[in-house]
Amino acid sequence: MTVHDDEKRPRAAILGCAGPTLSEEETFFFEQTDPLGFILFARNCIDPDQVKALVASMRATVGRTDAPVLIDQEGGRVQRLGPPHWKDRPAQNLFARIAEDDRALAREAASINARLIAEELIQLGIDVDCLPLLDVPVKGAHDIIGDRAFGMDPDIVSELGQSVITGLGAGGVTAVIKHLPGHGRANADSHMALPYVDAGKNALRRTDFLPFKNARFAPWGMTAHVVYEAFDPMRPATLSETVIMDVIRGEIGFQGFLVSDDISMKALSGRIEANAAAALEAGCDAVLHCNGDMHEMHAIMRDMPEMTGIAWERFQTGLAVRPASDPIDVPTLEAELEKMTAKWAVVEV
Repeated sequence: MTVHDDEKRPRAAILGCAGPTLSEEETFFFEQTDPLGFILFARNCIDPDQVKALVASMRATVGRTDAPVLIDQEGGRVQRLGPPHWKDRPAQNLFARIAEDDRALAREAASINARLIAEELIQLGIDVDCLPLLDVPVKGAHDIIGDRAFGMDPDIVSELGQSVITGLGAGGVTAVIKHLPGHGRANADSHMALPYVDAGKNALRRTDFLPFKNARFAPWGMTAHVVYEAFDPMRPATLSETVIMDVIRGEIGFQGFLVSDDISMKALSGRIEANAAAALEAGCDAVLHCNGDMHEMHAIMRDMPEMTGIAWERFQTGLAVRPASDPIDVPTLEAELEKMTAKWAVVEV
């Protein structure tokens, strides 16, 4: 794919909005700033007709039908779409429990679950899911990852993560592997504070990096706001050229479209616009801003550059490899998945 230097490209940001519809201010702002795409949260999702209308209005502001619209629809603690309009999905740890007894069954169940998630999303016009987590938790780490992960065995995490990528892709939804190069050892919740990981390089390579290396051909990835002291003791991965270029692009070999985790999270101190610029300078293809705060978005977008040629090429490549969604029999697949998982399903208290 050839990218011409004079081709106008959108700006390197993915933004949220405050509520279930775009305000006049948000509409004008998006029209003027031309972000790459958008992300939805529970505050933006009331019912299917409303979500479809919101997605359409977002894309209309930038005039691009391929503007990506993202969501975190993992299952368990993290799902922005839920009952009564959407299915309550299990946490990903369910499939890890199945894998302890039957890895083939776990892979199939994880893929079917992802395919059903994709069906719900694509019906709304949402085409990117921030899933799967390929983080490998360790004992004693903060529980922000916890049951969101596919367990503590990096081989099983690899297998189930790739099943989810396949299932989402079969439904026409782009998967985002996260949180590169691994959030499982983090000693804090990066929404609230900056985590540090003091494990050595070899330990990280044997465990944390492995699932990402095995999924290095995924179309999208998301960085972690985590300091990996063995590689860069001063800067979290999102802001570290060393971690992004030497580890994520180098050792892991990820060559897809790389987006930062939410640039407004409290793990990152200092001015938000400076962090956005630093993330791009370090090697992120785009920055993600989620909370819909107009003051913060104005600061970020004031000097936000157009996407680079290579970033735009990576984005377009991700679109090109995404297959068209084939029709499925949702009730039959839901019943099949329930039978496959019933033995291991537990009621969360």
